[in-house]
Amino acid sequence: MRLVARLVWLIGALWFAQAAPAAAASAFSDWSAVVVAGDWHAHSGGPSEAFDNARRDVALALEQAGFDPANLRQFSVRPERYKDVALTKSQPQAIYDALAELTPKASGGCLLYFSSHGAPQGVVIDQHFLPPAVLATIVDSTCGKRPTVVIISACFSGVFVPALAGANRMVLTAARPDRSSFGCGEADKYPYFDQCVLESLPSVSDFAMLGTRVQGCVAARETKEGMKPPSEPQLFIGPALKPLLPLYSLASAAPSKPSGRN
Repeated sequence: MRLVARLVWLIGALWFAQAAPAAAASAFSDWSAVVVAGDWHAHSGGPSEAFDNARRDVALALEQAGFDPANLRQFSVRPERYKDVALTKSQPQAIYDALAELTPKASGGCLLYFSSHGAPQGVVIDQHFLPPAVLATIVDSTCGKRPTVVIISACFSGVFVPALAGANRMVLTAARPDRSSFGCGEADKYPYFDQCVLESLPSVSDFAMLGTRVQGCVAARETKEGMKPPSEPQLFIGPALKPLLPLYSLASAAPSKPSGRN
């Protein structure tokens, strides 16, 4: 009898040892991700760390939410300025190349995050605009039909929604197509939208909840600061992705620990 009980215990222990790593795996461990700071100027034209601060701390928050650092690339207009992390120069071709490299090996899904200035022509990447049609081509050719989340923190970023909208896509933008967003001054640590993303990520269960939480957070911040007209962040979730998003849980995300640097 003791032998039988010992065998049962041993079989159970072996099963648990095999099952535990799978259970511990994040829903995002096989997602590809790029986080891009597209400019280093404030709206005044002076220098600002706001976009690179957002890039750095959003990447950290994603890692804490379960994204594998090996499958995440960061981009900066001034990569030589930041010695503590591997960075690539922000250029559309480089972003495409990174996704083309990552997506075959991290094929579970895609996330793209941009923090920059914007205009009706698109989002600023270094000294050029990345138009909606070009970004849509990049996403189509690399991420394809897999679950894809695109977040764009920039003025007028709502212009990207029609081009990027798809059944398998979620698109969250900092503003309507005809509105500015706020928080890009020389003294701002983050743009308002990025700060709301960072504040909301640790307390939401999935990206759909993140979208609605960020919309409310931005509206409250703009009201408090007296910013008008309101930017009205846009949220699109495709019909095929909507029922799947709760399965990609952010609930295990630890509170982000942004650097004290400004």
